[in-house]
Amino acid sequence: MIRQAVVSDLDSIEEGYREHFTYERTNGAYTVFKEGVYPTRSDAEKALRNKGLYVYEENGVIMGSMILDRRQPAEYRTIHWPGGASDEKVRVIHLLMVRPGMAGKGIGSALVKKALEMAKEDSCVAVRLDTGEQNTPAVALYRKLGFQVTARSHMNVGGAISHGGHLFFEKIL
Repeated sequence: MIRQAVVSDLDSIEEGYREHFTYERTNGAYTVFKEGVYPTRSDAEKALRNKGLYVYEENGVIMGSMILDRRQPAEYRTIHWPGGASDEKVRVIHLLMVRPGMAGKGIGSALVKKALEMAKEDSCVAVRLDTGEQNTPAVALYRKLGFQVTARSHMNVGGAISHGGHLFFEKIL
C-alpha cells in the first residue's frame, strides 16, 4: 500500500536511508548521496510537514519512500522542458528510495506510478524528476515508465552535493 507518511514512519524512513548508505559502501554506489548530508531525517521531516512524503508499506513494514510536491529545484529553471507546462501544472518526484533488500520487487515502479496517478488527479500535465546518469537502475526505471530525458546538466543534489552528470526527466500526462 502506498500512503501519505505520518510522524511514526520517520524512524523507518531514516532506517531505509541508513540501509542505503551501508549497501552503497559495501557494494558500490549508484547515487551521489552523502551520509549526513543528503538524504537525512530532516529532509523527510520537512517533506512530512509539507505533506509531500509518501511511503510504500506492506504488513507494517516501510519498504520505500518518495517525496512528491510542486517544488522545482533552482536548476530546473535552466532546463528547456519540452512539455512547457506552467509551474502549477507540474509535480516533481524527489528522493525516491527503496530499501536495498527490497530492490527488484516493483516498489520503485509502484511509487512512480502512484505519483503519476496523483498528479493526474490534481490536474497536472507533467511530472519531472532528476537523477545521476550513473544511476543506471533509476534511469532504466524512468525510461521504462515513459519519462523522456530532456537535459543533461549540473545539479546540486539535495541542495548540497555538486554533480555534473545529472539527467533531467519529464513525462507528459
